[in-house]
Amino acid sequence: MYIILYIIIGFLAILVLLALIAPKNYQVHRSIVINKPLPEVFQYLKHIKNQDNWSPWKKKDPNMKQEFVGNDGEVGFIAKWDGNKEVGLGEQEIMNIVENDRLEARLRFFKPWKSESDAVTRVEEVEGEQTKVTWGFSGINKVPANIFMMLYNVDKHVGKDFEEGLASLKDILER
Repeated sequence: MYIILYIIIGFLAILVLLALIAPKNYQVHRSIVINKPLPEVFQYLKHIKNQDNWSPWKKKDPNMKQEFVGNDGEVGFIAKWDGNKEVGLGEQEIMNIVENDRLEARLRFFKPWKSESDAVTRVEEVEGEQTKVTWGFSGINKVPANIFMMLYNVDKHVGKDFEEGLASLKDILER
């Protein structure tokens, strides 16, 4: 009987230890230079509906159900989606727009797991007719999800999607 109790206590101690040392935050971002003037790039980016043209997740589920609330390109606009298991169920809300600088959004995922992240798309003039676009998101790993994050490299997995999306964005805007 004591052996089972010791095993349970040991298991719980390991879980507590892992929860304490596991990463508490995550951040992923990627950048690309687009051969277009900054104002033109920003005007395209601040409209969330344009993401349908370059988002890697739209490609993973072109038949996802979408719903939009509010005026696209303005604070408070919400894009909702319900897709396959690769895309899940969630929404993105524009929280702040700093014209010709950045678009800040809140990502809320409901399926396959619940989480919230802060997304940002930044633009900066490189030189002349070139614009650097940095796309990324960050958030907090809550227990027990932070333990899982010790095994799952968010930067590696989501980063490649960001790279694919930014390459598509570059292709679209440079046509």
